[in-house]
Amino acid sequence: MSGTDKDLQCRELIAKAVCGKGHKFTQTTHTIIPSHTPSTILGCWVINTNFQAEKVGDAVEVSGTYDVNLWYSFADNTQTEVKRETVNFSVLVPLTFFDRNSRGDLEILARAVEQPKCVKAELSGGGTVTVRVESEYAVEIIGETKVCVVVCHSCDDKDYHLIGDYEDNSDEFDDFDSATLLDELD
Repeated sequence: MSGTDKDLQCRELIAKAVCGKGHKFTQTTHTIIPSHTPSTILGCWVINTNFQAEKVGDAVEVSGTYDVNLWYSFADNTQTEVKRETVNFSVLVPLTFFDRNSRGDLEILARAVEQPKCVKAELSGGGTVTVRVESEYAVEIIGETKVCVVVCHSCDDKDYHLIGDYEDNSDEFDDFDSATLLDELD
């Protein structure tokens, strides 16, 4: 064993880290019943999206509400109206990985990668309108985990020679994905 190997030790650190991740694309169909029998659909849009997330088993449930606004004509296309309906939704996002060894209180983060939007609105029988909404959600679970690091006890600045220039704002590791390390260990 060389002298430098004797100086190295492993230490376990407790750190907050991403312990779980997942995302899901969804399509949902809603039936809207306007006040008048529609002649033509003039437009449809989704606004006022609100949601929260919680861990449920091996997934994260993203649930909330949004407003569907349906603009339509009636009375043989002589009048228009906007029908606003608040819709409840729930999306179960499966986790692509989850570290069961994480500890402490878990923090669940969810964001809409693609905000809910109307992709199709069409007249159905009986004066109803069928609205198809698409959205995509990404979730992360933050928890405490152990990280093993190598520690050197004989640190002396003169012993280390850096090759090349070092910059604090380097983009060198921006594309690094630590999740691939777990795959390689399996």
